[in-house]
Amino acid sequence: MKLFTYRGKRIRHTDKHLLFRFALCSLLPLFLISMGLFHWRTLADIDWNNISLLQAADSRPPLNIVYLCTSILVSVTLCFLVGFLYYRYRIDSVKQVIHRQKIARMFLSNKWYETQTVSSDGFFKDLPKPKNKEKISQFPKVYYRLKNGLITVTVEIMLSSYQEQILRLEKKLESGLYCELVDKELQDSFINYTLLYDTIANRITIDEAIADKGSLWLMKNVYWEYDKLPHMLIAGGTGGGKTYFILTIIEALVQTNANVYVLDPKNADLADLETIMPNVYYKKDDMIACLNRFYDEMVERSQIMKKMANYRTGENYAYLDLPANFLIFDEYTSFMEMIGRESIEVMSKLKQIVMLGRQAGFFLVLACQRPDAKYLGDGIRDNFNFRVALGRMSELGYNMMFGQVQKDFFLKQIKGRGYVDVGTSVISEFYTPLVPKGYDFLKSISKHTEHTFAKKDLQNDIGNAMIE
Repeated sequence: MKLFTYRGKRIRHTDKHLLFRFALCSLLPLFLISMGLFHWRTLADIDWNNISLLQAADSRPPLNIVYLCTSILVSVTLCFLVGFLYYRYRIDSVKQVIHRQKIARMFLSNKWYETQTVSSDGFFKDLPKPKNKEKISQFPKVYYRLKNGLITVTVEIMLSSYQEQILRLEKKLESGLYCELVDKELQDSFINYTLLYDTIANRITIDEAIADKGSLWLMKNVYWEYDKLPHMLIAGGTGGGKTYFILTIIEALVQTNANVYVLDPKNADLADLETIMPNVYYKKDDMIACLNRFYDEMVERSQIMKKMANYRTGENYAYLDLPANFLIFDEYTSFMEMIGRESIEVMSKLKQIVMLGRQAGFFLVLACQRPDAKYLGDGIRDNFNFRVALGRMSELGYNMMFGQVQKDFFLKQIKGRGYVDVGTSVISEFYTPLVPKGYDFLKSISKHTEHTFAKKDLQNDIGNAMIE
């Protein structure tokens, strides 16, 4: 057990004017130094050992108003210039001061502190009525810390009258600090709120979106850990960046030894992958056949795994060096409406895949404009642990994605922006990996698939040679 845990900088009730104090303490010495450089001759001529007010008044030279005003103007301009440069290049330090001031004012305005009444006799002792005023006797222990792009606000739980409010600060912190909550944890008489600072700065490029060891990197601190929290649900309207996001996922997965299946019922952008990779379907019968084959292979692998020599209870497909399998299904709800009565059988297969697929390494990525419960019922939607909502969505759409949550959703006109739940039931702002203008997905994915297939063929040849 640690004897001391650094929680961050302590926020006190006097921090309500922290920004002003910070600027004054930082720039006042600079102003005084600048003024001293202008008037150093005058200051040097003063006999500081024998100075008095009368002697100083009699011996001072005539005041040069123009020179004095010029020195003040130059010193003030220098302070403004230094302040601007500091704000420009050390914006994070300034933001931390602003955040601490905002949190202090939040506690003060809501009166989340203890007070006591003190009396004062005033300057005149013979006045009959003393003055009574309230004084803050106990201010909650609040700490602020910014590290690795994450803000941590830690508040002590004191069993006070305002404890319930302290336990539900996420909405105030998100809107007040303009950050996104990623974690909330009760620990050792303190509650920790972790927020993502400057979310868009944590956006990565498509080249950085890499799948490795059961995890797909999507932002600097956002991963889809499909081995632990399988199956992804993507929702979003036209122009939200959904298609580019799916293509980014496909490009990341084909660079591994995974088997990727793509279904595009609208015969749109994803169907174009048919020319460069196998298992891409857009016709109704072909898609149903692919889904059935995906399900049958999952059942078959589950049985084979148990018969393997190095099989161990509780271990998954990766422990046995088996490849992962991904079924990427675009416009899922549109397809279900198109097939009519056959949708019941499809839903039954999907339910079995989301329930049993993690152990065998079979994962679903479903994309749609809105995840209607009609085609994601019987607990199917609840088993999609990673959920992404991109672009403009209605309040009903957000409720379908994330359930009834205390969350304010804001729209920003940035393509690829939305909200994500990585499986922790905490919804935060999300930006898909950045795709450069004019990026050719077909050309890039083609290179990766050729390399992957060549590698697989070499492995098969080596395996066959060893058997012979």
